[in-house]
Amino acid sequence: MSLRFVTAGESHGPGLTAIVEGLPAGLELSPEDIDRDLARRQLGHGRGGRMKIEKDRADLVAGLRHGRTLGSPVALRVENRDYQNWEERMNPWPVEAEVDEVHLPRPGHADLAGVMKFGHTDVRNVLERASARETAARVAAGGVAKTLLRELGVTVLSHVIRIGTVTAPTRDDLAPADFEGVDDSPVRCLDAAASEAMVAEIDAARKANESLGGLFEVSAFGLVPGIGSHVSWDLRLDGRLAGALMSIHAMKGVAIGDGFALAERVGSQAHDEIFWSEEQGFFRETNRAGGIEGGMTTGDPVVARVAMKPLPTLTKPLRSVDLATKAPAAALRERTDSCTVPAAGVVGEAMMALVLAAAYLEKLGGDHIDDVKAALRAYEERIGWRQRR
Repeated sequence: MSLRFVTAGESHGPGLTAIVEGLPAGLELSPEDIDRDLARRQLGHGRGGRMKIEKDRADLVAGLRHGRTLGSPVALRVENRDYQNWEERMNPWPVEAEVDEVHLPRPGHADLAGVMKFGHTDVRNVLERASARETAARVAAGGVAKTLLRELGVTVLSHVIRIGTVTAPTRDDLAPADFEGVDDSPVRCLDAAASEAMVAEIDAARKANESLGGLFEVSAFGLVPGIGSHVSWDLRLDGRLAGALMSIHAMKGVAIGDGFALAERVGSQAHDEIFWSEEQGFFRETNRAGGIEGGMTTGDPVVARVAMKPLPTLTKPLRSVDLATKAPAAALRERTDSCTVPAAGVVGEAMMALVLAAAYLEKLGGDHIDDVKAALRAYEERIGWRQRR
């Protein structure tokens, strides 16, 4: 069985649920494995008032006994503490009070297309599920996937490289140690000067009633070659990663490795030459491909850069149309953030981890984590792989 997950829940409903299916038995989990990333998801300069209300933690309610997975689906629940303020408006059951409908769709959000598709008259029936609050459930599921990957020697990390017009210097030789302290930056940026400039850019945007997007980079270290496949379109790892990362709310572009920059280079400057030595085996001196060739890992770090648009909920709303009257109106104004690029990087880690964990299990199989690890050792021995972590 392949690893897969599904989430359920609305932004201001009772809570969010994630179910992860296909995990091997015997994987040791702790609350910190999951809650650590839930807390990191709430980091970042530019977050709004809800972060003062929600202190997310996950209750693991199925698939675990005495701290180890059973091989059955794992279910996690993240409570929405703000639900107490929304109980009449978001109660799953009918309420006596009259609840006003929302008729003001926001440009850039799922509101208008969603009400047209599903036949709703109330935009809230769409926006509650379309909200990025759903990513808390993804991060909880991703914490489980990250724990599995750590058992297999793989680490997934992220950092912010651009907010608005401010771009940090980039490096193509990052190692896991370089990410130490990244969460201490208010924008999760590895460069101190750029971090300071990004904070100033967010402050200026907030004063101007604007929101900001940007770019984050997510990387996986310690991968063996050959994860993914070239034989079918839906097995190509770069395609799966791009789809998973693009599925995050407000993401508008994904580049693997040097990505779009490769389109303007000549061939000799676009590819990673292959070398061999007794000490390293096969290796590359560059990683322009972002660790993936032909839909499969090369053994170098898998690197993806993801572009996030500015959030569509603005404190000074854009022009829209009232769904009931068809008259011009200002779009819905709700509590919002000025910038969530730093948090989006944490969600990106979760999505990359879930895709990689699934691909590893498809490659290695195994009903118990010890079976998976034994299969990995046998594969490494067969290909003569020298681990580079």
